[in-house]
Amino acid sequence: MTAEITGGACLCGAVRFEVTGPLVTVVHCHCTMCRRAHGAAFVSWAAMPEAQVRVTAGSEQIEHYRSSDIGTRSFCRTCGSSMFCTLDTHSGTIDVALGCLRRGAPLEPKAHIFWDDRADWVELADGLPRLGGKTGLEPV
Repeated sequence: MTAEITGGACLCGAVRFEVTGPLVTVVHCHCTMCRRAHGAAFVSWAAMPEAQVRVTAGSEQIEHYRSSDIGTRSFCRTCGSSMFCTLDTHSGTIDVALGCLRRGAPLEPKAHIFWDDRADWVELADGLPRLGGKTGLEPV
């Protein structure tokens, strides 16, 4: 991705943001915490340097929740939309939930991570690599 994506927002629109520059990676995460935080079978994230994400409205509406020893999730305090995740193990990088970006954004998922934690009621046949194991990033 090289173009600016405008229209990133939470469900109620109170929080809006822009993303610029190339993405580090785009993945579908199946870890238990992501599934519970989003109420979904998996979550699609775009990882990028934090400097590439700029909140343009509603920064005071963003709530931060320390979901693990290494991770913090950020969501809208009005509608509950989970938008961002940062990990202490990846300093300077932010994950942006793809569901909060406008349609038509130039995003191409590269893999499924934490595949071993996936919901057993979902069948996927997209051909993307499946990564799992102890780290969630090892070939399955």
